[in-house]
Amino acid sequence: MELSVFLLLAFLTGLLLLLARGHPKAQGRLPPGPRPLPIFGNLLQMDRRGLLKFFLRLRDKYGDVFTVYFGPRPVVMLCGIEAIREALVDQSEAFSGRGKVAVVDPVFQGYGVVFANGKRWKTLRQFSLTTMKDFGMGKRGVEELIQEEAQCLVEELRKPQGELQDPTFLFYSITANVICSIVFGERFAYRDPEFLKLLDMFYQTFTLTSSFSSQVFEFFSDILKYFPGTHRQIYRNLQEINAFIGRSVEKHRETLDPSTPRDFIDTYLLHMDKEKSDPNSEFHQQNLIITALSLFFAGTETTSTTLRYGFLFLLKYPHVAERVHREIDQVIGSHRPPALNDRAKMPYTDAVIHEIQRCGDILPLGLPHVVTKDILFRGYIIPKDTAVFPILSSALQDPRYFEKPDTFNPDHFLDANGALKKNEAFIPFSLGKRICLGEGIARTELFLFFTTILQNFSVASPVAPEDIDLTPQENGVGKVPPTYQIRFLSR
Repeated sequence: MELSVFLLLAFLTGLLLLLARGHPKAQGRLPPGPRPLPIFGNLLQMDRRGLLKFFLRLRDKYGDVFTVYFGPRPVVMLCGIEAIREALVDQSEAFSGRGKVAVVDPVFQGYGVVFANGKRWKTLRQFSLTTMKDFGMGKRGVEELIQEEAQCLVEELRKPQGELQDPTFLFYSITANVICSIVFGERFAYRDPEFLKLLDMFYQTFTLTSSFSSQVFEFFSDILKYFPGTHRQIYRNLQEINAFIGRSVEKHRETLDPSTPRDFIDTYLLHMDKEKSDPNSEFHQQNLIITALSLFFAGTETTSTTLRYGFLFLLKYPHVAERVHREIDQVIGSHRPPALNDRAKMPYTDAVIHEIQRCGDILPLGLPHVVTKDILFRGYIIPKDTAVFPILSSALQDPRYFEKPDTFNPDHFLDANGALKKNEAFIPFSLGKRICLGEGIARTELFLFFTTILQNFSVASPVAPEDIDLTPQENGVGKVPPTYQIRFLSR
């Protein structure tokens, strides 16, 4: 009881101190939005179902561009493909800064390829793109890597012989192993205890980051960081993953051969050695560990979560699975593994994967940007360093571009002749200079893993299709699908 009273007093003291500092006014002429309260900003108006519901409700009132206050901090929201494209593509340089996500910022602190800015970001992004390409991304090398991992998965799925299983950690394992092979030069056995522990921390972190409490933390991180909460578990998880990466870096140092770098870390270490005399070099230990964490986390989480959503949709809509099976049988057959060049001959399967990404809507809020200078946008003046959220969900669920946005329907991506058609509102990887670094490898993984599994198995659930619930477990920065049980039955 005494501890609770103390925490309450400390919290109230913090609020009074902030109030004494006054409510800062943003310079410029920001887009309209709900009137903020001192200290609290728009927190008290927030929908208890989360930030996404809150923002979409405000869009109905204020239009595609509006301002919300996270505590005393103004944040500009962009909704709809037109506003998002106008900012991230047409004015890409001005909107190319990366904003902070409060619950993970104590770990990233502006380092690494995802959350860096300025010269650091440009240097690390160019290095990461070049190095990952050298080690297979976009080449046949990564296709073979994914095909081999897919066959390992098939062998693993045969072991339970049709018993019910939760696919979460198997999907985590295959996507993690692909990125581990590129970044660390090794893959792990699916039952490796250390590997499973890492995957569990990824799962926890993504779930906690998307929780309602983490969304509230975005409003008051300066105060709430001193109190117990999900942010502390997120910090512990990411620091433990960083410790694993640090140990891997030290092993790489011991075996490094300058003539034959084997992976991303080897190549980075060689750059560190080359630029060790430059005090302003971005090739140092902290950027290496945080970049590896960024690639490891992003390369594992989004694709594995999309696969989890994908097979849940197939259980919900078995007629879709049947049609995919027919196309696989016609194009690939059963005597060779799927290959990337099969995708062009399989428009329905490709449309299903697109629709899984659209309906899964894994990062509905996108990642925050900041404007790098004062910018005139749609008649408003957005001051330098103002945070901007491109609400990707508002494009992916737009009825102007998708006839029935609330319905899972692969026909959204098929023309009258059954060929795959592009849709400019399909932006699951975002747009512009900050578009997802691993888009190419993610698209390759989704096609090859998806088709390899369905080539070898049909799927079944103990729950009737009409009773399968698609409601996300969490819906914040990320959308976490509900857990479910599935049978993989050999075909």
